[in-house]
Amino acid sequence: MDPKDALVVFQGAKIRRTWYDDKWYFSVVDTVGALTDSSIPRRYWSDLKKNLDEEGFELYDNIVQLKLLSSDGKIYT
Repeated sequence: MDPKDALVVFQGAKIRRTWYDDKWYFSVVDTVGALTDSSIPRRYWSDLKKNLDEEGFELYDNIVQLKLLSSDGKIYT
């Protein structure tokens, strides 16, 4: 594994990241899990996206979806 794809540990939570186009990109779902007490961070993120969209926030213009290594060793977007 490339060291640039190494996990970051924040308050005991592992956050996936990758180096792309001379910038660090972090997993939003992992970050949500670290910052909230949600037992299902993917669902929390999904609900948050919906609320932001309803408030008129242009979410998809600001987010880049990249492939990251998952806990099962496979790479997913």
